[in-house]
Amino acid sequence: MTDRPFRVLPRPDEETAFFWSSGKDGVLRFLRCDACQSYVHPPAPVCGYCRHRVLHPEAVSGRATLYSFTVNHQPWDGGMTRVPYVIGLVEIDEQRDVRLTTNIVNCEPDDVKIGMPLQVLFEDQGTVWIPLFEPVRP
Repeated sequence: MTDRPFRVLPRPDEETAFFWSSGKDGVLRFLRCDACQSYVHPPAPVCGYCRHRVLHPEAVSGRATLYSFTVNHQPWDGGMTRVPYVIGLVEIDEQRDVRLTTNIVNCEPDDVKIGMPLQVLFEDQGTVWIPLFEPVRP
């Protein structure tokens, strides 16, 4: 049995490859618009704020705040995943309206609280690196 939830791995394409390979060097990246400087997630060919078409991957701090979460008690993979586990929606510190659905790890589910500060870590899946978040350690 594993401590991590079962995953169907993403299939990176030309627009998303930068995101799924970010964990290789331990740095979280999002697209950023050259015109208005907004971060764009999920990756898109056009900025959703100003409609500019020049966006580039940019590193962020990896810090986030827990916006919402649910605790899953169902082992959806036939019992291979240890339950319960936490699915969270996090807001990156650089831009609060950029949110990422992820797992909250290295924390007991009962200790997870909305508003808690988090930091990214990556789960190496060979061809992709899955961004997970854990509580910020003092």
